[in-house]
Amino acid sequence: MTTARVLLVFLGGGIGSVARYGIGTLLLERFGAAFPFGTLTVNLVGSALLGALVHVSLASAALSTDLRIALATGVLGGFTTYSAFSHETFAYLQDGAWGLGTAYVALTLIGCLLACLLGQSAARWLVGG
Repeated sequence: MTTARVLLVFLGGGIGSVARYGIGTLLLERFGAAFPFGTLTVNLVGSALLGALVHVSLASAALSTDLRIALATGVLGGFTTYSAFSHETFAYLQDGAWGLGTAYVALTLIGCLLACLLGQSAARWLVGG
């Protein structure tokens, strides 16, 4: 891990986070809070962009390693980590590792929901409510 790459990830993450916030705010204002259209949109767009980015990176020399890291880990990591989850799951499925892919999906979904419950419970215990 070099200082330059850390800086690229840091700057890219800021760009991605601001883009996520902007899209989320815009869609919340347009459609209201009855459904999380902003979150859904950034997850779909981020997953599509990471899929394209990984393909271009593997199929050509069009992107330097530094640019790939800045875009994938930085910008798209700040935009949505769901894109990484989608890509990793898709890679398992493409490789025919359906058991691993299914286990990853189940563990991620159930594990994250349980972690959220644990976090909320801990917060209630600490601050009340």
